[in-house]
Amino acid sequence: MKKTILALSAALLTVISVNAQEGKPSVKIFSNFNYDLSAEEGENAFKAFEIKRSYLGYSYKFDEKFSTKITFDVGSNDGGSAYTAYLKVATLQWKATDNLTLNIGQQGVKNFKFMEKAWGKRYIAKSAQDKYKWSSSSDQGVTADYKLSDKLSFDAQVLNGEGYKKSQDNTGLMRGGLGMTYKAMDNLSLRLHHDITPRATYTENDASQSITTIAFAYSGNNFTLGGEKNLMKNVGNVLDAENDMMSVYGAYNLTDKYTLFARYDDASETAKAGTYTVYGIERQMTKGVTVALNMQSWTDAAEGSEAENTLYLNLEYKF
Repeated sequence: MKKTILALSAALLTVISVNAQEGKPSVKIFSNFNYDLSAEEGENAFKAFEIKRSYLGYSYKFDEKFSTKITFDVGSNDGGSAYTAYLKVATLQWKATDNLTLNIGQQGVKNFKFMEKAWGKRYIAKSAQDKYKWSSSSDQGVTADYKLSDKLSFDAQVLNGEGYKKSQDNTGLMRGGLGMTYKAMDNLSLRLHHDITPRATYTENDASQSITTIAFAYSGNNFTLGGEKNLMKNVGNVLDAENDMMSVYGAYNLTDKYTLFARYDDASETAKAGTYTVYGIERQMTKGVTVALNMQSWTDAAEGSEAENTLYLNLEYKF
């Protein structure tokens, strides 16, 4: 695996050196150290320093209408120090008109991009739909963005549906979605998105799975607030099976360098039933370097379950 990562890095550096004047490289790394406050007596509560994820990317602009982007996602495997590399993004973007943009290839999906931006702490924890695996963050297909006005925009996507870490099955196009974003005020945006995964067979208990999302993002002088409500019907294409999930998050800027943040997820009506909280303080060390001390807690929905508490020190560095 080390050889694979070195090869990817070498290939990326070669492209960068050839097109240094026209393109733009990017690197983003998430790492952490954590201490399990819920560890039983005799268990080792201290965990090793982890580099959980790194993104190696490069974007290139052909002209005013066409551009491309490629990103490798290198992540640690669960339970070990080995790393696996995936091609997360390989997109050709066409700005067809001033209002319409088309993206073709492997790319970020529309399902939770709005909420992930509103949460703003991806290096600490994934946003709700990503965390509870309601949707992959990237997939192959075609997406479109249309700006109707300064306040209202629409988007659509047709995707394979398997995500970027799995091979596409032989059933063809498997997932589609429509979204609308409305800027109600300069500091308030609203989001509505509907996602559908068609049924694969036509048996009695088979049905198309759908996810309906309502979300908002608000920014004040020194604070931000966000929230989302997600409803999944016919979970896994099983008729009448439902999941329900809510997530709220916010941040308050103490100074230019220090920010308090918190988040609460009610995922008690999901496959991994329970509630999740995270709160802490973040410091901007310098441009591109951020560190956060935070507490993360998970409480299983089963009656009598106690919270699992873990103290984290998270670090993000990017350029």
